[in-house]
Amino acid sequence: MKGQSLKDALSSMFAGSVIVLCAVAGYLIYKYVMGNPVNFEGLNPEGTPIKGNYLGIIYKGGPIVPVLITVNLTLLTFIFERFIMISRAKGKGSINGFVRRLQVSLNDDKIDDASALCDKQRGSLANVIKAGLHRYRDLQKDNLLQNDQKVLALQKDLEEASALELPVLSKNLVILSTVASISVLIGLIGTVLGMIRAFAALATAGAPDALQLATGISEALVNTAFGITGSTLAILFYNYFSSRIDAMTFKMDEASFSLTQTFASSLKK
Repeated sequence: MKGQSLKDALSSMFAGSVIVLCAVAGYLIYKYVMGNPVNFEGLNPEGTPIKGNYLGIIYKGGPIVPVLITVNLTLLTFIFERFIMISRAKGKGSINGFVRRLQVSLNDDKIDDASALCDKQRGSLANVIKAGLHRYRDLQKDNLLQNDQKVLALQKDLEEASALELPVLSKNLVILSTVASISVLIGLIGTVLGMIRAFAALATAGAPDALQLATGISEALVNTAFGITGSTLAILFYNYFSSRIDAMTFKMDEASFSLTQTFASSLKK
């Protein structure tokens, strides 16, 4: 229990640290890269961006831009982190090939060969089956339990092993789903603020303030684009990772079923 609590605490600390670092990086990018005077006419960041200079145009998106940069940097960081973790959980070789070889070994009652396959494959699926194989031999030697109790005991151990692996696969996906929701909303806040500035420029007596009008429109459009981009990426990768996790979970169930069936058949001999 203490080990699991420590892992959860470290995981939360990692996620919090990533968000803080992305916030700092977002502000620095906004202030010193996008707000660099060379991106503006007359070297004045308060003025008009040089034509075609997108860094300057994005800078004119206003104070919501560094928030959106933070959100998008956080998103990219956790997309990269999930790619690494799910690839590691997949193991070294093809999952389908591993399951087929595993089923052949189990059908031939070659438990040692199946265990060696798990050691070679590694990953979440191999960990689950490895745990089941350890229990497999112990239950075969157990003379106190009846056959149906042995099968239920093996099923329970496999379910517990799967329950330990699944959180590793789905960890931090909640951050992707959160970004998918809030990115557009934050962008809309920037859009509204930009439109307020644009209408304020139109409301001035006499000729409208062209610079303030252009700044307001830029602020509205830049924040809309940033918000939609972040939300789109978050939704796409959340669904992609979810589908990979579902496929891996199905393979866990398939391999666990094969192991249980083989065990039940061996008890009848």
